[in-house]
Amino acid sequence: MALVISQKIRAKLASKMPPVAEEEITQCFANRTGKALIDTREDHLTNPYTRWFIAETDFGRKLKICYVPIDGDLHIKSAYDPEPEAVRIYKKYGEKK
Repeated sequence: MALVISQKIRAKLASKMPPVAEEEITQCFANRTGKALIDTREDHLTNPYTRWFIAETDFGRKLKICYVPIDGDLHIKSAYDPEPEAVRIYKKYGEKK
């Protein structure tokens, strides 16, 4: 399973404040303790569905990682510091109890 990050998404990640590095995304996948949730909001629908989770980097930065699994690869759509509502939802539905 490979992480796939398009040039457009790389530019988007680099423009965030603070920027999100590919290494941080990789660390979040490795450090994930809960399950991925599916984004079923109509304005975010993809085929297959977008998955997301919140995890920490090796240095304790929490990121929300959004991706689409395609042909065994994980296509990154976005990664950013999560808003409080996303943290609440993930704690309720995504974290292992």
